[in-house]
Amino acid sequence: MRRLLRLVFIGFIVLRYGLDEITLGSLRQPWLRALSRIVATGRRLNAPRGARLRMALERLGPIFVKFGQVLSTRRDLLPLDVAEELAHLQDRVPPFPAEAAVRMVESAFGRPLEAVFASFDRIPVASASIAQVHFAVLKDGREVAVKVLRPGMLRVIDEDLALLRTLAGAVERVWADGKRLKPRQVVAEFDKYLHDELDLVREAANAAQLRRNMEGLGLVIVPEMIWDLCTEQVIVMERMKGVPISQVQRLREAGVDIRKLARDGVTIFFTQVFRDGFFHADMHPGNIQVSLDPATFGRYIALDFGIIGTLTEYDKEYLAQNFIAFFRRNYKRVAELHVESGWVPPNTRIDELEGAIRACCEPHFDKPLKDISLGQVLLRLFQTSRRFNVEIQPQLVLLQKTLLNIEGLGRQLDPDLDLWSTAKPFLERWMNEQVGWRGLFERLKNEAPRYAKLLPELPRLTHQALTQVPLLQARLDALIAERRRTNRALAGVGIVLGALLAVAVAQLLLGAGLW
Repeated sequence: MRRLLRLVFIGFIVLRYGLDEITLGSLRQPWLRALSRIVATGRRLNAPRGARLRMALERLGPIFVKFGQVLSTRRDLLPLDVAEELAHLQDRVPPFPAEAAVRMVESAFGRPLEAVFASFDRIPVASASIAQVHFAVLKDGREVAVKVLRPGMLRVIDEDLALLRTLAGAVERVWADGKRLKPRQVVAEFDKYLHDELDLVREAANAAQLRRNMEGLGLVIVPEMIWDLCTEQVIVMERMKGVPISQVQRLREAGVDIRKLARDGVTIFFTQVFRDGFFHADMHPGNIQVSLDPATFGRYIALDFGIIGTLTEYDKEYLAQNFIAFFRRNYKRVAELHVESGWVPPNTRIDELEGAIRACCEPHFDKPLKDISLGQVLLRLFQTSRRFNVEIQPQLVLLQKTLLNIEGLGRQLDPDLDLWSTAKPFLERWMNEQVGWRGLFERLKNEAPRYAKLLPELPRLTHQALTQVPLLQARLDALIAERRRTNRALAGVGIVLGALLAVAVAQLLLGAGLW
């Protein structure tokens, strides 16, 4: 009954915000198109379709807001205007009561709040759909941030995900573009993403790994996790004090070099992607602050590590080659890489794909960032992708989303920042390290522990191999001799069979009076 009521409410919201009109012309069944026109009679819907979809998701609740945020990253599936509007979804919901947060903390640690903290701020500093954050002070005087999972989230998520799966199946059946948009696969991806976020220990582990990776860079600060106080429902971390990066004027007045800050953001992103293959994939302004502490002045402060992207060595090398080919305007190489990787069918004509990629990218070079819309470039590329049946790789979706975050951040800090020229030297240096002598040395160093155990055994193994050579030669000679005997026997049999066949043919000819 509860699920039925929820479906009725969703139907009401769909009609209230005119979402049926978005798919009106794409419905397969004529009777559904007619029904949509009847229902739409008399409504005045002045807002654009993307804005109406955003407002509808906000009315449906935090899980649908989160789904809209994830969907906004799939610009290969959505029209650009809809994707950009969904990117404006704010994951801000009213905080849950402080008493519930205290109960969660005490249950997670198995002891009273006063036994863990010297003080605990009951008013949350941040509240989102999955969790909220409180400031506190430990018994030893350390200032910390406590992230607490919302009570009952698993049941709510599972109920709404079941509805989303039902709706995705309906979309595939009634919408002409349903199969191409792969709604059920998108919901499955969202399911995994949400359940990963429900495990706060996973987030703490992500933060610890990112902190280790970034230690030597000197550009970004990642809070330290207090592992003795980290559970699936509650995690405690070092408290960060900084200015939100969106407050540019305040940063400028404090003496922060804004242009350097913009360049540092690009360096951090490409270092995480190409050096580590492990990157913060939720780099919107709400998750980034800037330190004003004299010891770390002007450094980025990263927060919220629930969404982390990973890339394999193959992914990194493929991406770097694509970027460098783009920077050098070698569109033929970009097309060849798409074919070599299996992203497009092997019978694709390289010259046609090269021409299409050139038409997408060439107009956007030699311009400052303020004059470039990476969204427009991606839209054209995705349209080209559909034409050539390019398979969008799931592991690169988060990378695309993060690159768009970087573009927006760079435009906010320094509109004249040229993303291409800032990234090109970094990528070329990275490629030289991968394919040059330094890369060879690094790979040998990484493989050394594996072969260190085999090295002392190498003389013995070599001796064993050499002593086996005469035995192997003898066996080979025996096989050759056996093969020769077999060939001679077969030849003899062949002669006999040939003679018999000749006799039989002669008898047939004589019997027929032909010889």
